Amino acid sequence: MAIAPHPDLEQDLARVCRELGDRCEYLEIRVEESESTDLSFQGPDLESLNQRRERGGDVRALVDGAWGFTSFNRLEDVGEMARSAIAQAKLVGGGPVKLAVVPVVVDRVPAALTIDPAELSLEAKVERLRAMNAVVLAYGKPITTSSSYYADRRAKIWLATSEGTELYQERADIQGGVVAIAAAQGQVQRRSFSTGSSSDASLPDLTEEAVATACKQCDGLTRASKPRAGEYTVVVDPRLAGVFAHEAVGHLSEADHVHENPRMREIMTIGAELGVPELAIYDTGLVPGSRGALRYDEEGVVAGRADLIQGGHLVGRLHSRETAGTMGEAPTGNARAISYRYPPIVRMRSTYIGPGTASREEIFRGIRRGLYCVESLGGQTNMEMFTFSAGLAYLIEDGEPGELLRDVTLTGNTFKTLKDIEAIENRVTASESGGGCGKGGQAPLPVGFGAPHLRIREVRIGGD
Repeated sequence: MAIAPHPDLEQDLARVCRELGDRCEYLEIRVEESESTDLSFQGPDLESLNQRRERGGDVRALVDGAWGFTSFNRLEDVGEMARSAIAQAKLVGGGPVKLAVVPVVVDRVPAALTIDPAELSLEAKVERLRAMNAVVLAYGKPITTSSSYYADRRAKIWLATSEGTELYQERADIQGGVVAIAAAQGQVQRRSFSTGSSSDASLPDLTEEAVATACKQCDGLTRASKPRAGEYTVVVDPRLAGVFAHEAVGHLSEADHVHENPRMREIMTIGAELGVPELAIYDTGLVPGSRGALRYDEEGVVAGRADLIQGGHLVGRLHSRETAGTMGEAPTGNARAISYRYPPIVRMRSTYIGPGTASREEIFRGIRRGLYCVESLGGQTNMEMFTFSAGLAYLIEDGEPGELLRDVTLTGNTFKTLKDIEAIENRVTASESGGGCGKGGQAPLPVGFGAPHLRIREVRIGGD
């Protein structure tokens, strides 16, 4: 998707910001054009197939510390919508908002695509997914049915502000996945494989071999037993570790949560010891091809690396210009919105646990009886407490993963768990799954993960 200059639009947005900028403390206009495709199979049937084109924009105006926000679909209404946003902000008035100062940006950022979704025909996308779906349907008992999906979205985004920022960005998001569903022994089991990218519409990891492996695992889960409830030494794989970093640490590090919650301000104090000395966790927009890859966020702030935990201590948090200004800290490029219909809020990009010093063999060595937990079926956090369900797990005996287990849940206190880490693998693996992150009514937002294997003692496991 090559950059296509749109001089009239760019000049119009900059002109409105110049003409109305003196009526408010800050004025920001975003316009977005997007093309998207999504399709899904349920069993053998093509259940949905959609292609969309959208164009719209939004305006944020800051007056006397209060925001006004409008969104629109007719570009000729941009001036009227800007005046409306200013009027809204004046009605609210007397707000607490203070924006951190950031450099003015004038830039044009093309999408870093190796294979553009537009280069693939709709027929090719349908037949690719049909072939992946067919692998599940051909497996036989106990697998009874399947579901699968593919989606891509390409967007062009213009940003102009009263401070002089004039930014044009192109972004892409592609995702796909297949789910195998089995019924046997009076139970239903599911096993999925999903992947995503911001650069490669071919989704090279979505292969017949990967889907077949998911089918075999689903088959095995119907005969697997549950673990005995109790505390175990647990090894978590990079995908589950990455989801843990996102859910249990990343969300706690979003500065709007911290600022608005006294309990969170107490826990998330800069300098607090939250984990073992070897632990590093950070959020970044700099991973090429990741679904969380960004050059600039929705406010035109550089989306670089934001260190959260270094040496086991809290060293930073994730900010928008508003939260950074309010808390007297530096913006981190984490103001994101899923579309022009929403104002940007503090969100993650790609959340990573850094490498440690242990080899893969050393991670497992010496565990007399434990669990190897692989991938995530989802989880929830409540302040510092968490509950996660592993996609599947294996009983570790004498340092070797063996018997397959099902219905494994991990629960505990995030910060006790981070201090109970016994070893961190010396290699980080990126994970780009389908779906996305939800917050503040905005979902799904594309994000990425990355982590090494972790070995953790005294993890509470639910089971029989």
